[in-house]
Amino acid sequence: MNPVGTLYVAALSGCALAAVTALLAPPRARRHLAGWCTAAAGAAAAAAGTTAITTAITTPTTEAGTTAVGGAGRSWSAWLPDLLPLAGVRLAVDPLSGVFIAVTGFVAVCAAIYGIAYCAHGLDGRVFQLVLPLFVAAMLLVPAAASVSTFLLAWELMAVSSLPLVLAEHRRRAAVGRAGLWYVVMTHLGLVTILVGLVAFAAGAGGESFEQLREATLSPAARTVVFLATLAGFASKAGIVPLHVWLPRAHPEAPSHVSALMSAAMVNMGAYGVVRVGLDLLHGGPAWWWLLVLGAGAASALFGILQAAVASDLKRLLGYSTTENLGLVLVGVGAAGFFAACDAPVPAALALAAALLHVVNHAAFKTVLFLSAGSVLHATGTRDLDALGGLRARLPYTTVVFALGALCASALPPGNAFVSEWLLLQSLIHAQPAAGVAGAVTMPLAVGAIALSAGLAIATFVKAFGVGFLGRPRSAEAERAGESPPAMLAATTLAAACCVALALAPTLVLPALVRAVGVAFPGRDVAGGQVTLRLTGVAGMISPLLIAVALVAAVVAVLCLVRVGATRRPRRAARLWDCGAGPMSARMEYTATSFAEPLQRVFGDVLEPESDVDVTPMKESAYLVERVSFHARIPDRIEHRLYEPLISAVTAAGRGARGLATGSVHRYLGYGFWALTAALIVLVVLR
Repeated sequence: MNPVGTLYVAALSGCALAAVTALLAPPRARRHLAGWCTAAAGAAAAAAGTTAITTAITTPTTEAGTTAVGGAGRSWSAWLPDLLPLAGVRLAVDPLSGVFIAVTGFVAVCAAIYGIAYCAHGLDGRVFQLVLPLFVAAMLLVPAAASVSTFLLAWELMAVSSLPLVLAEHRRRAAVGRAGLWYVVMTHLGLVTILVGLVAFAAGAGGESFEQLREATLSPAARTVVFLATLAGFASKAGIVPLHVWLPRAHPEAPSHVSALMSAAMVNMGAYGVVRVGLDLLHGGPAWWWLLVLGAGAASALFGILQAAVASDLKRLLGYSTTENLGLVLVGVGAAGFFAACDAPVPAALALAAALLHVVNHAAFKTVLFLSAGSVLHATGTRDLDALGGLRARLPYTTVVFALGALCASALPPGNAFVSEWLLLQSLIHAQPAAGVAGAVTMPLAVGAIALSAGLAIATFVKAFGVGFLGRPRSAEAERAGESPPAMLAATTLAAACCVALALAPTLVLPALVRAVGVAFPGRDVAGGQVTLRLTGVAGMISPLLIAVALVAAVVAVLCLVRVGATRRPRRAARLWDCGAGPMSARMEYTATSFAEPLQRVFGDVLEPESDVDVTPMKESAYLVERVSFHARIPDRIEHRLYEPLISAVTAAGRGARGLATGSVHRYLGYGFWALTAALIVLVVLR
């Protein structure tokens, strides 16, 4: 067994050991032992994925079913025929799956260390500690699955194991139960569509292994059915509009380190599925497939960040930000497929590399943000930005790391997301004239969508940081806040350090991602360079390290000038201008709601905000007002316009169908007979 296989098996074994430890360890030591075992498993997975991307080992296939090849091929594979009835279990780690395994392992390390301290109050039970490493193991199995049955089994295990984690705090808040219901319904509807698509694919290919699927020859109609069915399921997992409704519900209600796992690792599996099935197994497709993917990604990016910009719940804001960033990833994937269909291999490889780099960058900064949000929740007991403020003095370290994560999420230099979005824009800009008329129309729109989402992201995270951490405390909870325990700070520091490394040295990461790009587009180089990132095949270069040095030098110079100017002038104490209203108080500060009010006005037709004014008169006279209260709410318009009517229709149909349930066994047998007859007639007609 080569190093990739050894490390990958060690990661799965570590997850199994963590689960057994959680089951058998005494309560006092349970979360420590399970947490460190899960962290060790995550580290092994990160090492396995990194090795699969960066090394090229060539060994022959053995009778046990393991092999390793160089280039864009498999780094390790295994077939376990006795583990699963009929088909067995097929696993394979290639550079593409290695990217997602490495990302999942890194996030698991941070989440597991963080959870050791975070779970001390009410989350140290046997079930929660048992399910968490199983969830990590399932996310490691999904990208390594090399057959339809193995993939579907791992996908379902990922869904089933994550549900108890989402519902962990259902006894504290009723909203947790509702979020869990939305999550389980949308997850399993997505599983059904993936099942239909992959089973149809396997039936047409005459086998279920991914090698057989790659060699299959399907009709154009069958290929389209497979792609659209799987796309719907993968888009649901990735939180893509309009299948995103579970995400802003489940991510805020889950424990914060679970939110980090879901938002920084689990949703990536949706993007992985689109790349694996669409670009690898189906070898691409017609241009309209990928324009559909690109359009869905652009719509998700804009809708997600717009909802985040007006959200006042900190974790809900981060959940909608996940929809935005996975939308950007799908813009890159869709552009790559479209350029490949237009016979433009250079921008296709560049777009896919940008998408994979953004997966890595998003995982890093979203881990920082969710873990920092968990520290805020741990210290104050609230996620409401309107009730926070003044945390800079009380949570100084959390303030610094959240500011770093916010900078990265805003796609501003020197943040890490700036590099991946710059690469994505370069691929879209350099697509002409090879992309044809369709590209000439759609690529400028995609560039505009990315630019608008970046601007809204800046406003969103300025609001989150400024309203949440600066100013004065707006509640007693914020006034009493204290810094997090060392384990939580250590995990957040690790994620923040990764953000800094990705921001300053993408030249170390991007060349390694070329191997993953080679799975879909063999033999294509993307970029090179040590300090300066130089694109291959198109004109473009950037040096994030030099940009960071220049920015630091400029800031230092400005501060020195201000300091010199301040020392030359005499200082005097003066009262801050308060418009004659008296000393400034927390009630005079901007809240998250008031900060977002201009955006609500500009995008009112899209957001459709709801407001209500209640006037309570005095008992003595209806003309005298005792109290005026104002309530504002911005619902999810897609949920309001699409899902609520659908749920109402299903509810009405269910009530109408109650008459069919009479309790008569003879009638039930009749239902079965006529259903079987109808199915046989349909099969005869289709044959």
